[in-house]
Amino acid sequence: RTGRRGPWVCMAIMAAPPPSAPGEPAPPPQPPQPLQYSLLLQHLVGDKRQPRVWDPAILGGIPCPPKSEEQKMVERVMESCPFKAALACVGGFVLGGAFGIFTAGIDTNVGFDPKDPYRTPTAKEVLKDMGQRGISYAKNFAIVGAMFSCTECVVESYRGKSDWKNSVISGCITGGAIGFRAGLKAGVIGCGGFAAFSAAVDYYLR
Repeated sequence: RTGRRGPWVCMAIMAAPPPSAPGEPAPPPQPPQPLQYSLLLQHLVGDKRQPRVWDPAILGGIPCPPKSEEQKMVERVMESCPFKAALACVGGFVLGGAFGIFTAGIDTNVGFDPKDPYRTPTAKEVLKDMGQRGISYAKNFAIVGAMFSCTECVVESYRGKSDWKNSVISGCITGGAIGFRAGLKAGVIGCGGFAAFSAAVDYYLR
């Protein structure tokens, strides 16, 4: 029985701390050391994890060369207010023309002659009226789009922020400028209505 306990007793003696001298104070107990696995987890997913900067060249992707002066100039032009206004004008013209032709296509009064209400309009007359309505809608949409885009760009450059307030302010200015041609009341209504519509569109897009 004594021989069987011998190895375990030897291991306990070897693991025990060495006894202190009679005159020396006992050493303070040492805190338990964390496992190597815990230390590894702290560096992988813990607070000691260092963020890595994404670099395509290091990861084996396509390296991104520095931008040339021509590229910077093109970016400045594309981010300028006149370019944005021109782009919105073209987009509004196309959208307005398509909307005008669509509304003319479903309107039963297209090609109607008030002098002869019983006469059936010809295809040429119908197409002419559709084209005129499409051009009219296209001009209005182009003017509104250019005004709104230019105003929003100026407001954003002045405030130095890109948030929903830019759309609301730009919508109020654009709607008020369009409505003031019909009077003060129409201008106020246009400002409020266009600002609310701009806020709703900006909230939906964001």
